[in-house]
Order: sequence, then C-alpha cells, then structure tokens
Amino acid sequence: MNKQTFIQGTMILLVAGIVNRILGFIPRILLPRIIGAEGVGLYQLGYPFFLVLVTIITGGIPLAVAKLIAEAESSGQPGRSTAILRTSLIFTTGAGFIFTIASLFGAPWISRYVLPDSRVYHTFLAMSPMIVIVAVSSVFRGYFQGKQNMIPSASSSILETLARIACVLWFSYLMLPMGVAYGAAGAMLGVAAGEVVGMAVILWHYWRSRIREAGIPALGPHGEEAKHPDADPGSGTGSGKWFAFNLKRILRIAIPVTGGRLVGSLSYLLESITTAQSLAIAGITTAIATAQYGALQGMIIPLLLLPGALTSSLAVSLVPSLAEAQARGDMRTIHLRLHQSLRLALVTGGPFAAIMYVLAEPLCLLIYNNADIAGMLKIMAPFALFLYAQSPLQAALQALDKPGRALLNTLIGAIIKISLIFYLASNPSLGIYGAIIAIIANFAIVTLLHGYSVSRALRYRIPYLDILKVICAMIIMAGAAAYIYHELSISLLPGIQLMASIAISGVLYIVLSGIMGLIDLHDLRRLPLLRKWFR
Repeated sequence: MNKQTFIQGTMILLVAGIVNRILGFIPRILLPRIIGAEGVGLYQLGYPFFLVLVTIITGGIPLAVAKLIAEAESSGQPGRSTAILRTSLIFTTGAGFIFTIASLFGAPWISRYVLPDSRVYHTFLAMSPMIVIVAVSSVFRGYFQGKQNMIPSASSSILETLARIACVLWFSYLMLPMGVAYGAAGAMLGVAAGEVVGMAVILWHYWRSRIREAGIPALGPHGEEAKHPDADPGSGTGSGKWFAFNLKRILRIAIPVTGGRLVGSLSYLLESITTAQSLAIAGITTAIATAQYGALQGMIIPLLLLPGALTSSLAVSLVPSLAEAQARGDMRTIHLRLHQSLRLALVTGGPFAAIMYVLAEPLCLLIYNNADIAGMLKIMAPFALFLYAQSPLQAALQALDKPGRALLNTLIGAIIKISLIFYLASNPSLGIYGAIIAIIANFAIVTLLHGYSVSRALRYRIPYLDILKVICAMIIMAGAAAYIYHELSISLLPGIQLMASIAISGVLYIVLSGIMGLIDLHDLRRLPLLRKWFR
C-alpha cells in the first residue's frame, strides 16, 4: 500500500478536489438552464434531509476509522486495521438499510408535513437508496485515509463526479416533460448513479490492495486483539467479543464527531425550512421562495465553496497526520501541520474571495446567465475567509480528541443562525438577504470559536500576521481586477475581459504572496512535479 507524506497526501486530494470542483460546476451551470431555479430549489430542499440521515449513520465513522487505523499502522499491527474495517462495515451497512427503508416508507409524511414544499416527494424517493451506498463508501475512504493512501479516495471521487455529471443532466432532461418536480427527482437519481460508480471504484482499490498484501503474514483480528494490551475486550476471543470491543472504540470517537456534524446537518435542514417559512411570513409566495433558496444554495454557495477543494483536502490529510504526531507526543509537528494548513487555506481562498466581491455581476452572468443573484455573492464573498479557515481548525479539534468542543462551537453557531434567519428573513425589507446575513454570522462565529478552542488546547498562536498579509494582498488584487475589467479595453467580449482581469490580478497576487512570505518554497520543493523548479 502506498503511504504518502502529509504534503503529498494533501496535494493528491487537492488535485482531485480541484478537478471535482471544476467538473462539478458543469451541472451547476447547466442544471438551472434545464429545470430552472425553481427545480434547483426543489432539489436543494430535499438534499438537507438526506444529509441528516447520512450523518446519523456515518458522520464520525470515517474519521474514527482513519484515526484508529493510523494508530494501528504506526504501531505495526495491521491485523487491528482489518478488524476495525470489518466492524465499521457491519455497523454502517446495517444502519444504512434500516434508514433507507424508514425513509422510503416515511417519504409521503415527511414531504407533506416536514419539508416546506410537498413537491419534494419525488426527489426524496430518488435519494433514499443512496444512504447505504454512501455509508459503505465512507468507511472505505476512512480506511485508506488512515493508511495515509489518498489515491483511492481521489480516484473514486473523480470518477463519481464524471458519472454524476452525465447522469444528473441526462436524467433531469428525460424526466422534465413530466413536470419540474420530476426534473428535480431526475437530477437526484443522477447523483445516486454517481455514488454507485464511486463505491465500485473504491471497492476495486480495496480488492487490489488485499491481493498485494496477500503474501504478507499478519495476525487476524481474534488473536490480535487479545494480544494487544490496550485491546482486550474481555475474557475469550469470540467474534462477538472483538466486534463489541472494536465498535465501542469506534463509537467513542465517532459519537462526538457525529454530534458535531449532525448539528451542522440539522442546521442545514432547519435553515431550508425556516428560510421558506420566514419568506412566507414576509409575503413571498412558495414558488418564489423556493427559487430564491435554490439560487442561494444551488448557485451562490457552490461558488463560495470552490476553494473548499483545498480546505477539505487539508482537513482529511490533517486527521491521520495529527493523530500520528499526538501518539508520539510530537507537539512541534502538530503546530507545524496546523500552521501549514491554515496558511494554505487562507492564501488559496483569498484570491477567490477578492474576485467574487469585485466581479460578482460578470461572474454570475457568465456562469449562470443570471446577473440578478450577484448581490448575494457580493455580500458573502468577503466573509468566505472564515469558511476556508474553519475546516483545518475543526479537523484539528477532532484529531486531537476534542470533538466535544467542536460540537459545542457548531451548536452555538447553528442556534444563532436559525434564530437570525427567522428574525431577519421574515422582514419584508430584507427577505432572502436576511438569511444571507444569518449564514455569514454563522461562518464567523463558528470559526472564531474553533480558533479560540485550538489555541487554548494546544497553546497555539493563531498566525494573525499571515492573516493580515493575506487581506492586504486581497485588497491590492481586488483593486487591480476591478481596474482591468472596468477601465482597460482588452477585449470586446465580456467573457475574455473577465478572464484577462482574473488572470492578470491572479499573477499579481501570487507575486505579492511570494514577496510577503505567504508561499513556502520549502513545501514546494517537496512536491514531485515542482521539485526541479525550486531547488
């Protein structure tokens, strides 16, 4: 099995994440043109409930599997890795089937009485079979991440995205003649087809890894657990004993993490319901409210999350790396990895936030052929830096056995967000912008609380100087981009003018980052493709 360093693993996931984000924008751009903003709204209204169900089953399982397998591999006990994988698969698959059946039978009641638009029923049915598929895939991703082999996760996610693009557009187009609700359901069926492909790819990687390891002698789970001083489930070595013991270890880590993610998923679900109800109180009809929410969650938020390809990659790679360093008591490596992650998240997210602020209208016109939603993007863009820094901080808390703190911070942010949505979005003068203000407040509050928790737990100093440098570089880049786009006549075509302003101001940002020491040449030297250029 190929184990990568922290930087290599992060870059593998980063490349896959960037490819996925770019490819993922194809349906984001084309789907609204097929089923409209109202259809996207129906798709988005159903998705939060699916996330809640999946989070209950697998919210913390992949992270627990990654952490425990990283510890087992670092102590030279591969037999424990197999036992952990087997236990987690049995648990998540069983729970997945139970929730799938429950969601199928409960779909009529949920779509009528819980969700704000009863037309979500068909989308809800289409998404139910994904629960088991996502449960199985997430366990195997945690397994490979624990072994610090990010290639299976990266390749499966890319192929899953390719399949999802084709199926989402094709199925929604085929089913649209039956109505916009069926068009949204077709898009969700396309997502399910992509998940099937992703699961098949990661299972293939596991099958290949087992063939490669077949000749390596290793203790099985029965004898292994009994011999390990910290892994004695009790007297005897029956299958029930080791299963119960491993499940207890997994759940001890997974439950607090699941709680934190469940708060986020429930917050997302309550956000969709509360936003629709608040807009109704403000006098906005259901169809318009659904379209506005679809524009926010289906168009604006994905643009803000584009740099999340890096932050999510950093978070995934950070967990096993910090867990391994913590097992050695290596505080210096923990501080180094966390500092690298935060710096990279801010430096790469900064230019996106700057461009989305100053060029919001031409971006929305070019990507979605809809300049009316640019105001949403312009308001949210400057605060996206909080979102980019949030993932590494939360991953650090979870990897260092502080998931309860992350849960409390997320819960506080969620309560404030839902309260603000109900108070602000019901105001006719604010409408959907009231929900946007509430979401921005959530970004800032949760990130600041995570930062405080990390600095207190690790005696870690937040890199305020680096943050100030990034903001200065962003301001200069934003001014250059606005000047080039509005004042210089590079091309008669708006699209080319936009791309030129982004490219030129982007080069300026890179130069400024190098001058201010935000780009670490030592890290660049460790990347195989760039090593020869930075000797």
